[in-house]
Amino acid sequence: MDFEFLKNKRLLIVDDEQELLDMLVSILNTEGFNNIATAGNVKDALDLAESYKPELAILDVMLPDGDGFSLMEQLKQKGSYPVLFLTARGEDEDKFKGFGLGADDYVVKPFLPKELVFRIMAILRRTYKNENPHVKLYGSEIDFDRAEITKNGEHIALTAKEHSILSVLYRNAGRIVTTDSLCEAAWGENPFGYENSLMAHIRRIREKIEQNPSHPVSLITVKGLGYKLVLKETI
Repeated sequence: MDFEFLKNKRLLIVDDEQELLDMLVSILNTEGFNNIATAGNVKDALDLAESYKPELAILDVMLPDGDGFSLMEQLKQKGSYPVLFLTARGEDEDKFKGFGLGADDYVVKPFLPKELVFRIMAILRRTYKNENPHVKLYGSEIDFDRAEITKNGEHIALTAKEHSILSVLYRNAGRIVTTDSLCEAAWGENPFGYENSLMAHIRRIREKIEQNPSHPVSLITVKGLGYKLVLKETI
């Protein structure tokens, strides 16, 4: 089964080493994770979690204004999502404490980038394995699991960029998604300059999902702001 849709999940990484944060973001971007927020301390992490609403948190144990264990407990009060500890402290006592508090995994520095990605994907698969719907639009259906559109009895494949754009639109169905947000979902943390490319992708998506791409009823342009996806129903 294709689990590429999991890479659109929002990740929060908390570590006080900026160089490590930059490296982690780079590694994960290379692997297709583009929705990543970072914080260097407990306070910033808690503030960020309020607005960003992460779907996986990756925490260091030792932080300048607290520790990852207490941070996890506070994050769990704000939302239910998995937590992975990534820390230099590899003592058994710390691992037992982390798992005892409800952590989903514990990776000790230094680590192999591929191993970290595999651990993250394993957590996301376990947590979100059933969250991959068929979405019914007016005149077509999206199968996110197969990355394809069904229209008039025909199965039409989605590209990776089209899948990323549609995934963000679906998660915010009925609401406006800004052009910047869609560019960031498709091209990463530096989305500037991709507006024309986004318009081209939107045009191709409409050709696949709309009965009349010139008069769209499912993927609507909100002038000056962005786009929104209008659903018929989710099955």
